[in-house]
Amino acid sequence: MADVFRGLKLLETLKEMIENNKLSDVKDAVEDLLISRINVAIVGDRGDEKVTFINSLRGLGPGDEGAAVFPSPAASEEVAGYPSPKHPDFRLWDLPPVPSTSPFEPEEYMDRVKFLRYNAVLMTFTQTPQSNSVEVFFEALSLQRKTVYFILLASQKDTEKTLEAKRKASLDILTSEGVKQPKVYLVTPATLEKFDFPKLLEDMGRELPEVRAHALLLALPTLTPALVTQKKEAFKALVWAAASLSGGVSAIPVPLVASMVDTSVAVRILTKAQASLCLDNESVERLARQRGVEPTRLKDLQTCVLSMEVSKEEVKKRLAAAEKDLSTVSSKLMGIAMPRHARSASRSFAAMLQALNGAIDDMAADAEKIMSTAVSEGK
Repeated sequence: MADVFRGLKLLETLKEMIENNKLSDVKDAVEDLLISRINVAIVGDRGDEKVTFINSLRGLGPGDEGAAVFPSPAASEEVAGYPSPKHPDFRLWDLPPVPSTSPFEPEEYMDRVKFLRYNAVLMTFTQTPQSNSVEVFFEALSLQRKTVYFILLASQKDTEKTLEAKRKASLDILTSEGVKQPKVYLVTPATLEKFDFPKLLEDMGRELPEVRAHALLLALPTLTPALVTQKKEAFKALVWAAASLSGGVSAIPVPLVASMVDTSVAVRILTKAQASLCLDNESVERLARQRGVEPTRLKDLQTCVLSMEVSKEEVKKRLAAAEKDLSTVSSKLMGIAMPRHARSASRSFAAMLQALNGAIDDMAADAEKIMSTAVSEGK
């Protein structure tokens, strides 16, 4: 899989904020990443494929608590919201299909569904896109909204041959309607790791604002081992920012205060990492059920204590160990990691960086083992 969000340079952006003493901006970015605040709209007919797609983006399968159901209980013109079970500020919005009436005013539809409130809009279909959907796309572009995507959802009766035929027909329609260099992403709703979903994530990562793209990445389920790696790198950027705020940029460090802040922030970050990497007990059991694997088979792969439970005591122990072992942090690493004006200011920065990065490496290793085993041994 291509490097998801490889175009993002969040860490460089955060470092620039620190260098310019914009600490409030760094704090806002950390909070946004910890909350995963992002809204994604799914437009299209409320068929089984769309419902499955919405559930898969939330890490849910049919029958799971909170899963969207088919037929939808929402009225035909109603907008329905579905929060992620582990990331409540990552919300998917089920929007009614674009009307096929003629004449058609895209502005009226967009106003009715509050189109501009969403960070990204996925225009789904199972055959080919209709002309009025293309009009909505053009209207969005005129309003400087580029994060609108055409998604061909595969049905159970589709074959690779029929899907490629539908994709070609869809591209022909978009070209004839005047869309320049059109893209149609082929997605299998129940198994997102197949076909074009990774490419969709890559494009969204490039076109969304950096913090929103990372929020999306952290809130998505661990679909592939490659995605685990991307999550790990995103958390390391978050760790750097949090370490800078809690101790790294303090001109006069206050050890007791810094320690209290470090522990509190560290617990929040690692709790978020556990949920994002789908390591909590509920997520592991859900994955096992979806893949047809015994839950104990996956749980036995967890070797990091923090993968199973993020406790304040364990976090304190890791931070204390890192403080005692700061000699292992090379001067080269410190020179690269710390803001120029803070490199001699605080041991708290170095301790938090070392302790949390090591914890995230361990948790990500567990997540990769679990996902790889679920994929290779699952039904």
